[in-house]
Amino acid sequence: PSEDSLAEDHQPEHQQTEAPLVRAVLGELRVSSVTPSSVGLQWSVPEGPFDSFTLQYRDAQGQPQALPIDGGSRSVKVPGLSPSRRYRFHLYGLRGGKRIDRVSIDIATAVAEPEEPPPPSEEPQPEHPQTEPPPSETPPARAVLGELRVSSVTPSSVGLQWSVPEGPFDSFTLQYQDAQGQPQALPIDGGSRSVTVPGLSPSRRYRFHLYGLRGGKRIDHVSTDVSTAAAEPEEPLLPSEEPQTEHPQTEPPPSEATPARAVLGELRVSSITPSSVGLQWSVPEGPFDSFTLQYRDAQGQPQARPIDGGSRSVTVP
Repeated sequence: PSEDSLAEDHQPEHQQTEAPLVRAVLGELRVSSVTPSSVGLQWSVPEGPFDSFTLQYRDAQGQPQALPIDGGSRSVKVPGLSPSRRYRFHLYGLRGGKRIDRVSIDIATAVAEPEEPPPPSEEPQPEHPQTEPPPSETPPARAVLGELRVSSVTPSSVGLQWSVPEGPFDSFTLQYQDAQGQPQALPIDGGSRSVTVPGLSPSRRYRFHLYGLRGGKRIDHVSTDVSTAAAEPEEPLLPSEEPQTEHPQTEPPPSEATPARAVLGELRVSSITPSSVGLQWSVPEGPFDSFTLQYRDAQGQPQARPIDGGSRSVTVP
């Protein structure tokens, strides 16, 4: 609808000429939330019902947009808006394919938050202790991150874990720079207390920054420096792709058999995704001190993943 025909309409105005025998009336259109890129709206239906609703507005380019809403809804979130911009929203109640009533409201989206600074430089920053949240962002109930500790290190991955002495946080973000110096951000759900970072390079020092978020804001952050393990020397040639029927899986190489036999069971697939494979196995006779999983990546480079001797499964990311 053109702004000319709608500009003078007020929120609670109802189009009486189209009212059916049983009245259907829209209550006031109110704001439930505002962000730089979205607006939440809610309304009531004092008399009804309506079959459906339509929310109309113009986007930042002035193009009309119409958002269909089912008749049982009493709220909607409008995404994809521009920050610091005023919008006029018109909510129409429909019955029998006709617009029965309409309410409107003007709303300005929030100002875009200033971009967070890039991850802190590699130099230590003693003036900002790890567990101290930025004072300006501290909510009424404090949320504090505990120390960020290393739980595992391989040539291509690092495991990290942390605690939350005071909280909770809605989510976390782990930031670091890859081997090419490109910034990486790994989103983590708010219930997690550990993460494994894959795809790293061997014998390289990384600085990891863990941010705790609440209400979309960074409340606290902790950091740690970790060096990945050295690449293991290449094992003798990986087994060829051809099946080796003369060497069943469960038969240990005779020359390597220890006084007490240690035998691997069949290697089975437990899960498959486009970017990972889960494997599991048994140990009919043992034990083994540890395991090593070898494979070649998409570039044909040999990869070796160390696994502790008590494990019976692994996920290859």
